[in-house]
Amino acid sequence: MEIGRVDTMEPGRAESESEPRLRRAVGPWGSFTWGYADVGADVYVALGIVMAAAQGGTNVAFLFAGLVYVCVGLAYTELAAAYPFAGGGQFYVLRGLGDLLGFIAGWAVLLDFTIDISIFALSSAGYISFFFPVLKTSIDLRILGLTFVGTKPLLIALATVLVAFLTTLNIIGVRESSRFNEVLGALDIVSESAIVFFGFLFAFNGSFLVHQMTTAWPDPYHLAYGASLAIISFVGLESISQASQETIRPSTVVPRTSIALILTVLIYALAFSNLGLGMLPWQSFAAHNEDPIAWLASHIPVIGLIAGPYVAGLGATLVLISSNAGVFGASRITYSMGRYHLLPAWFGHAHPRFRTPVRSLLVFSGIALLELWGAGLSSNAYDTLGNMYAFGAASAYTLVFVSLLVLRVKDPWTPRPFRVPFNVRIAGGDGPEIALPIVGVLGFLGVSSIVVMVVLTHTIGRIAGPAWLIAGVLLYALYRQRAGLPVLRSIHRDWDAEQLAVYRDAGELEILEEFEENLQRRQRLILARTRAGGPR
Repeated sequence: MEIGRVDTMEPGRAESESEPRLRRAVGPWGSFTWGYADVGADVYVALGIVMAAAQGGTNVAFLFAGLVYVCVGLAYTELAAAYPFAGGGQFYVLRGLGDLLGFIAGWAVLLDFTIDISIFALSSAGYISFFFPVLKTSIDLRILGLTFVGTKPLLIALATVLVAFLTTLNIIGVRESSRFNEVLGALDIVSESAIVFFGFLFAFNGSFLVHQMTTAWPDPYHLAYGASLAIISFVGLESISQASQETIRPSTVVPRTSIALILTVLIYALAFSNLGLGMLPWQSFAAHNEDPIAWLASHIPVIGLIAGPYVAGLGATLVLISSNAGVFGASRITYSMGRYHLLPAWFGHAHPRFRTPVRSLLVFSGIALLELWGAGLSSNAYDTLGNMYAFGAASAYTLVFVSLLVLRVKDPWTPRPFRVPFNVRIAGGDGPEIALPIVGVLGFLGVSSIVVMVVLTHTIGRIAGPAWLIAGVLLYALYRQRAGLPVLRSIHRDWDAEQLAVYRDAGELEILEEFEENLQRRQRLILARTRAGGPR
């Protein structure tokens, strides 16, 4: 099949009966660790770069990002349980706001997932450098007559090898990739808890924490910059929703794993940021942005000599599985976008043997490598990649919150095993109750404020981010035009039939029955209104 052509299946239909499909192989613990792999690693990468920006206000920067993260998490929990399709936020925006905005949301998250792959692979190499300091060797590199100061080519080379390894692992299959996450995720959760416990027990100094917050409080610009960098934690719940079409009983499993993840990550992020400020000067973390948690652990009295090397190995594994979640997420978004004609159907092809989207895996892992190599030409690759990351995340999640609100009104007939709490009833009548989620409105305002922060404070983000979106929209317009599909309008799709098929495939029989009853009720209401001469 040629790139740019629509396959022979009916427009709007997501699957061909004869084509291999994604297999359901992810259980409750696998679902949790897919999210934890992404979001649980944020502090291992973000602590150093956020500390360098927010200084004595690092814990406040993480608190603000954490509160917004809770709102994002609740929104994703409702949407993933109600619409257990591959694609995550991209699918929810497509479902609620149409093809063009669905593409923009997916393309923005793709930017973040490719950066996830590169920044976490680089961070894994950074923690490995704790044992091999030669990897941190800095040189001035000359390419085509240009001089790039302070580059670290050995770190970049090791990160490249790690990306290639993870891409191969994901091509083999989601079950193997999920097991890789499950084993390392369990070890990391136990170990992180031990670090926090012993750190507060032996090393935390409340007076020093207050001293740093009062004497090194950042100006508004740097506080906003730090808070926007902490958005790295947001993509974990995206990973859970990405895997929902490969999760066993997703409408039951996803709400449980998502809520557990929200609480786990919020506790760890706040604990490490406060522990760091209460133990060591913020400048020392900024100087060790390759391995900030290992640096912290090595300064815990009594256990520091052992904890430092152990946490370095721990950090290397944790951020590696986070990079692995990025590889998985990027491939599943493009799989979904290819299936729904937002990208060429070529991307939606699943390998006949492995039943994984091998083409998407290769293309977007390749883009991640280009981002890694480009950032590697700067003196601080972590900050460069973090700049690019913030724009895509904030843009995509703003659209997801709008979709949450729109779908409450537009599609009240879909069963919602979990609902975002604190709702205000705005409509009802003969149909299902329609309610406005207050948390969704607050989350929209919070994420929108991060978009403003990114535009005001991220030089690279406000240039590279919009450039990525513009390039994507041009690709979308070219593909849709060549395929004979509308560019500004949406393709008609039978969403009801697709949802029934997904519920049936997932074994969600109770939700399937409830949805069928709702559809019958909706049809009766339409017939009654038609006979009465009222609106349909």
